[in-house]
Amino acid sequence: MSELDADTLLPNERLREQALAGEVTQIHRGSRYADVGDTFTIDGTVFDVVAVDERTLGDLTDEDARAEGARDLDHYRDRLARVHDHFEWDDESAVVRHRFERRD
Repeated sequence: MSELDADTLLPNERLREQALAGEVTQIHRGSRYADVGDTFTIDGTVFDVVAVDERTLGDLTDEDARAEGARDLDHYRDRLARVHDHFEWDDESAVVRHRFERRD
């Protein structure tokens, strides 16, 4: 277990704000950035990483998209295409889901 820099897991300010507001409770990344039991802090609020799972983009659902602050999977795909140069959705692409919870 270690203390992560929130910027490492949530790479932009908007994601960190959405996590604080409870709108983002997970993030998929191309690599593993945390382990279960790791923590990170945003503006004095501590979050616990509660699950880290290897998946593919094809595994993602509307529920996953909403947990990352998108309306649905189509909106999530569009968002990824806007923020990543040369991004192309491939159902077989490996990703890592990092789920986290706000510590009370």
